[in-house]
Amino acid sequence: MIPVSEFLFTRVPTLCLSACFAWKVRWHPFFLNPDAPKEGVRKSDFYKAKFGPVQYERVISRMAEIFRGLGLEYDMSGLTGDTMDSHRLIALAGHQGYDKQNALVGELFLNYFCEGKYIGDKQVLLDAARKVGIEGAEELFQDPTKGVDEVQEELKKYSSGISGVPHFVINDKYQLSGGQPPNVFMRAFEMAAKDGA
Repeated sequence: MIPVSEFLFTRVPTLCLSACFAWKVRWHPFFLNPDAPKEGVRKSDFYKAKFGPVQYERVISRMAEIFRGLGLEYDMSGLTGDTMDSHRLIALAGHQGYDKQNALVGELFLNYFCEGKYIGDKQVLLDAARKVGIEGAEELFQDPTKGVDEVQEELKKYSSGISGVPHFVINDKYQLSGGQPPNVFMRAFEMAAKDGA
């Protein structure tokens, strides 16, 4: 699953950061549920089992409220499951530029959170890749092993000590976990800028 808080980070305006700092976002893989089934399971069933029925209702209600505030409709239909193929595609997009990678991740977030699409489905991934102009997606999926080693290497390199998402690393030094307000990012960027001066 791709976490909603990362989705919100890509959608919430970050003008104060952009006006003050030159920065780029690069996505690294992380599996919240590494044993998720390839064929996927209904999101509602998965989250009810994970949170329990009472907490599930609270979480869904809160998510719907957050998405409405962004002018989007939160959609709990569809499946969740193995995301290795989406991570392979995101890595491929990163080789074509971080702007393309960010556009792809944004599209996948919309697919998953707002359109009820399963981002473990190769056709959904191919459609997203086409929409944002990622080249080589069809070739990637013709070989089920292509890109897997890269994803595994990135997991080893970047996921040590991370227990939840989103997790942000700024200049390989400052780390933020969980959803954070813009002022927390601003402080972290200011500290990183002082270190780099």
